[in-house]
Amino acid sequence: MVRRIRIKRPSKIHIADFLTLAIVVVLFMLIPITPFRQHPKGIPDKVITYYQRPISNDSLQHALKEVEAEISEMNYYLRVHNIDDEGFPLVSRYNASLQQEYRYLLLRKRQKEYAKGQPASKRVRIPAKERPLIAVSFNGVYWKAGHLFVGHPREGQVICRDRQYRIVSAVYDKDTIVNAIRIDSTGIYQGQMDKYLQACGQGIKDEWDGCHKEGFWRYDVQHGFGFDSSPQHQLRIGEWREGRFLGERMKYTAQRIYGIDISRHQHEKGRQRYGINWKQLRITSLGHRHNAEGQTFPVSFIYLKATEGTTIQNRYFATDYHQAHRHHIKVGAYHFFSLKTTAADQARHFLKYAVVRPDDLPPVLDVEPTDAQIEQIGGDEVLMQRIRQFMQIVEQRTGKRPILYVNQMFIRNHMQNAQDIKEHYNVWIARYGQYRPDVKLVFWQLCPDGKVNGITGPVDINVFNGYQGQCQDFLRTGFHQ
Repeated sequence: MVRRIRIKRPSKIHIADFLTLAIVVVLFMLIPITPFRQHPKGIPDKVITYYQRPISNDSLQHALKEVEAEISEMNYYLRVHNIDDEGFPLVSRYNASLQQEYRYLLLRKRQKEYAKGQPASKRVRIPAKERPLIAVSFNGVYWKAGHLFVGHPREGQVICRDRQYRIVSAVYDKDTIVNAIRIDSTGIYQGQMDKYLQACGQGIKDEWDGCHKEGFWRYDVQHGFGFDSSPQHQLRIGEWREGRFLGERMKYTAQRIYGIDISRHQHEKGRQRYGINWKQLRITSLGHRHNAEGQTFPVSFIYLKATEGTTIQNRYFATDYHQAHRHHIKVGAYHFFSLKTTAADQARHFLKYAVVRPDDLPPVLDVEPTDAQIEQIGGDEVLMQRIRQFMQIVEQRTGKRPILYVNQMFIRNHMQNAQDIKEHYNVWIARYGQYRPDVKLVFWQLCPDGKVNGITGPVDINVFNGYQGQCQDFLRTGFHQ
């Protein structure tokens, strides 16, 4: 059998290849061999004209409203954080720029006839010696000040194009991008980039929809620590992974205020009965998900279960309540909500057996139903109405606004149409993960498996959302702003 051998023929040479080769040869012949000059002769001064466009009252009002929304989020963040928290300087700096922008918009608003008597344009002259020489980079070569550079490392300011044909203005140092600016359909990015002209490292992006994103980037999306501020949603600050927000890690220090909540389960283990050694109370572990780096913390507040439904009372409530006061620990009472009886009957049951003194913590309603149980009573709106009724009765009788205890998924899945509850009452969130809840709250229950000297078995550990100053305000007013 005869074996055929394929002989590879040379590919056809197109006219375009000859033209490209000829252009390159001509350019190299025309390029002077003299040393490169930073400012060659013949470059004139540059004149830039800036035009001022009048802005309408509606546009001003819209801009003011968006900036006010962002400033409100900034103020909340700055109230419950301090300089020890990661990202605090970044947020403080951006907040200062928002305040400056707000003052500028207010000034524009006060000038009712802004366009009249104001210059329509402004001309700025840049001397030739001060004009930066910008290189234009394409296909591995770049053109700068009349010279074509092949195989040379890029230096200084360069205009180039990425793989998506977006124009990038970058500053190079030995062929490495130091800083770059890119304007595209989503917004303006300024910061570090990789060799493929993708956002990589530290950078800032202002999007056309009003979002301000700052922090670390990789492959053109947020990755690492950063924050996202927008008039459309709550401030997101913390850890990001491939553009997805994971949450904020809390830094556990002695400056924070920690507490616990207990019920009969801390006294009873099967047939065994245990007391609490109140003199030894001290938090020694924040659970297996939270590393306190060997630190221990005092118990600054304690919540005691008082009642459940309309028939259950905690037999240890009175003793624990008395001991907490005796050892100068701030104390409060909570009720575990049931869907089998009315909210009014449960409120009366709670008020009958719980103790709520003027100097105590606000009472708490603990709501933990399953989705199936909510559906069985008629859905979210029915449940929200029951919660409102319980809270209103307790508030009227005690003079204190109750706190609503739920988990973060409950707020997202069942409280979309209950804005009045979220605004009028503080929320205590249970979230047993590494990241703090990304909703506004007064307490965070960060674990169910903490350890406390003086108490047998695992204990729920909670942390106040703020520091000493905010805690004092909360204790004085009964409401956490």
